Amino acid sequence: MWTEADIPDQTGRTVVVTGANSGLGLRSAEVLAARGARVLMACRSPERGAEALRRVRASGGEAELVALDLADLSSVRTAAADVRERTGDAVDVLMNNAGVMATPRGWTVDHFETQFGTNHLGHAALTWLLMPALRTRAGARVVTLSSLGHRMGGFQVADPNFEARRYSAWPAYGQSKLANLLFANALARHLVAAGLDVTSVAAHPGLTRTNLGLNHAKAQGSAVLDKIVRMWDAVGTQSVEKGVLPQLYAATAPGVAQNDYFGPDRLGETRGHPKPAARSSAAKDEVAADRLWDLTATLTGVDPDPA
Repeated sequence: MWTEADIPDQTGRTVVVTGANSGLGLRSAEVLAARGARVLMACRSPERGAEALRRVRASGGEAELVALDLADLSSVRTAAADVRERTGDAVDVLMNNAGVMATPRGWTVDHFETQFGTNHLGHAALTWLLMPALRTRAGARVVTLSSLGHRMGGFQVADPNFEARRYSAWPAYGQSKLANLLFANALARHLVAAGLDVTSVAAHPGLTRTNLGLNHAKAQGSAVLDKIVRMWDAVGTQSVEKGVLPQLYAATAPGVAQNDYFGPDRLGETRGHPKPAARSSAAKDEVAADRLWDLTATLTGVDPDPA
């Protein structure tokens, strides 16, 4: 039964965590910094990021704040350049943790559907832009956070932004989380083909008590939904301290292999300790993964790395 206590010493390693201002990202930053890693906390909100940074440093960890808005590709480019300069092109782990869930119809700065643009396109672009810093470090890893929600539906390459079909918040969320797994798969195969010592791995937190549910209720403007979410969080979800374990395992455990996927081990992968997780049949579709890879390059204007 793997726990935080099993994390090897991280001294000398540099880790980038997106969405590190709260929830799973903040806990990841706290734990990895406490184990000796230098953690670059990539956050959208300067105020919440600064508070999270104080919290990590208060425990004695080495951490820095990086400005990153995944819903703005110019911000992604700036953040990647900032990280590369600060680290001297030496990043051991990129944890693609940040995300939004079941948001109302909306658009990113570059006019992509909010969930697809934030959860997938922003992270894919960041991964490619940071690959020059990852490939210099032996055993580097890219950890992409997916969700049980990836099973909600398929990915429509012809209409990723829900422009030709009716928008629905939950199917759009499921598509974005499926895209995360498809991207992790394609990245793993490209890394192998290029002969790089970088591992692409994915994880999911099961049902975990983060801010995503309450943010969803707030976005809907529903006091009733807010109450329901709070009740559900109290009885149906596990703590962040438990939910973060699969992504910490993916980032640090010895023996993690290319294209592995980890989640909780109990009650249908909803809670517990890390174990290999199950993918939907759609998430195993390498043809779809390759089409998404090419589409992502076209939409973001970022050259895939490795090509």
